[in-house]
Amino acid sequence: MIIQIQNILQESKNTVEKTIKSEQIIKNLNAVVEIIFNAFSAGNKILLCGNGGSAADAQHIAAELTGRFFKDRTALFAEALHVNSSYMTAVANDYGFEKTYSRLLEAKGNKGDVLIAISTSGNSPNIINAVHKAKEIGLSIISFTGQNDSKIKELSHICLQSPSTNTPRIQEIHILFGHIICQLVEEKIFPNV
Repeated sequence: MIIQIQNILQESKNTVEKTIKSEQIIKNLNAVVEIIFNAFSAGNKILLCGNGGSAADAQHIAAELTGRFFKDRTALFAEALHVNSSYMTAVANDYGFEKTYSRLLEAKGNKGDVLIAISTSGNSPNIINAVHKAKEIGLSIISFTGQNDSKIKELSHICLQSPSTNTPRIQEIHILFGHIICQLVEEKIFPNV
């Protein structure tokens, strides 16, 4: 078991090192910070969606932006779209699970907002439908995926790809992406706090 733990930690470390060495990932992270900063500066909001562990990541990132990351500052509007279980179960029952996020975006999304769509595969039907709806409304679309090409990558303005095909390693990098974004956006919006 000890060897297995060491192997898992080494695999995680290797994925972080690949992320650090990727000029494209660094460039994309910088661009995402600018998009989110500009959206908040214009009075827009950040909406997030994902399934399973990715839904938890969406909620985590929304909490860091709305609550605080490091600074005691004004709240920023960020919302994980899945947090209303009555809505999710009603729409899944009445329209199908693949419509859960797109229908909510229809109600909550406005031109100039940002959608962060998180999917390790990049091919989840409900996330793809959300991205299509976001495009239709005029949101900036940022996706977090794994390293494989995907439908969501093709539809996004910026796709942050974790350099792995292993779901746990992908998710570890996704939350690292989220923390980097939250920290830099907070510093940029509140430089004097």
